[in-house]
Amino acid sequence: MHRISLKVDGTTYEDHVEPRLLLIHYLRDRLGLTGTPIGCDTGNCGACTVDLDGQSVKSCSVLAVQADGSEVTTVEGLASDGQWHPLQRAFHERHGLQCGYCTPGMLMAARDLLAENPDPTADEVRHGLEGNLCRCTGYQNIVRAVLAAAREQREQPAPSGEEASV
Repeated sequence: MHRISLKVDGTTYEDHVEPRLLLIHYLRDRLGLTGTPIGCDTGNCGACTVDLDGQSVKSCSVLAVQADGSEVTTVEGLASDGQWHPLQRAFHERHGLQCGYCTPGMLMAARDLLAENPDPTADEVRHGLEGNLCRCTGYQNIVRAVLAAAREQREQPAPSGEEASV
């Protein structure tokens, strides 16, 4: 057993884990954060994407011990003060989801994309979401939702003394 400490969605957790425990299983089984689904378990589909220290990663390909000392944001951590994140709102308003299985991973990958490129083109959104598969939507509404969220975030005034966060 290895001792780990990580901050997940703003809360610090200290735990003992098996060295082979995947981050996705730690989040779901130990912390009860089931919003991040287990998709393919091979890193191909992207459904399990979370933010690890500012970068989107597929949590089925990261060991919990590798995340020791890190900050993790899951889809549950996107909303703030009871308000949906602009990406969540845009996916809802622009029908960027159907069955919803890929949505948590799409949201997290899109969040990372917009942090790096706050004004992407449709092609840049498609490229940025390449590692996330959707079997239902045909992607068009997902791209529209990401572009709408990007627009909303650019138009929001930043709190005084801070840059707008994605």
